[in-house]
Amino acid sequence: MGDGSSKTPRIGVVMDPIQGITPYKDSTLAMMLEIQRRGWSLYYLTLADLYLDNGRPMGRYHSITVRDDNHDWFDLGETQEGPLSELDGLLMRKDPPFDMEYIYATYILERAEEEGVRVVNRPASLRDVSEKVYTAWFPECCPPTVITRDRSRLRAFIREQGKAVLKPLDGMGGRDIFILADGDNNTSVVLDHLTREGQRYALVQSYLPAIREGDKRILLVDGHPTGPALARIPAEGESRGNLAAGGRGQGVELSERDHWLCERIGPVMRDKGLTFVGLDVIGDYVTEINVTSPTCIRELDKLYGSNIAGELMDALARQAGWA
Repeated sequence: MGDGSSKTPRIGVVMDPIQGITPYKDSTLAMMLEIQRRGWSLYYLTLADLYLDNGRPMGRYHSITVRDDNHDWFDLGETQEGPLSELDGLLMRKDPPFDMEYIYATYILERAEEEGVRVVNRPASLRDVSEKVYTAWFPECCPPTVITRDRSRLRAFIREQGKAVLKPLDGMGGRDIFILADGDNNTSVVLDHLTREGQRYALVQSYLPAIREGDKRILLVDGHPTGPALARIPAEGESRGNLAAGGRGQGVELSERDHWLCERIGPVMRDKGLTFVGLDVIGDYVTEINVTSPTCIRELDKLYGSNIAGELMDALARQAGWA
């Protein structure tokens, strides 16, 4: 069925265990609700349900009914097992960490794509576009940034900038983000921790005071912004805007500079098959390009009455020829 010829599209969603999500703010649940609303057949998978059998991509997929209810949001139905090509589309919504297990899963999904299944986002591009490193392809859009294992180089950057943000390349949700000023007594221990004493790459960026106004999440569908951004305002006494770190979400219209950033980055994302992308913008600069499992659909839909998951499914239908 992977050629999209079936009357009712059959869509699988690969995600973390659904019983562990927070429904009211879960973007994957928003997508599942939209799939169900359209009358498409909906299936649920975790990484444990994906496998290769003599090179054939296979899956154990569970029919599922979802509800927009914070206390009772799903019921699992019949479980089927067979080739992933029996599905028409697959959404890869497994959260980071972006580790070898994640990468192995993208190989299975890439084989499914080769058999005609429409996979969002494209598996090869999920491997290729590292969320923090890929900013290097757009230096004109980003603050001064260095990625290195060399602690002396990190220290020199902090000295040059006066104040800097340091983070690991594989973190999420604001974990292990440090802000250091030149001369900070904690510099050595932070650098040792982030680089594992020079054995792991770390990223350092110039500190942007505009973080006090929020770390904006701009969502792109098929290369285009979906509307206003969600500015994630750091909590009192906090330097991170991440909602997972206690930040507060506030809707903001896109500035002229925001539109320019989207025009610069969006077409590249679309050409790489990255249909759903989240740009993190502080002030005038992109700090990260989120492609694995971007969030903030629920918050923006609530603020603006939008249907971002609907825009995404429209794009999926166009790509697959269902529209």
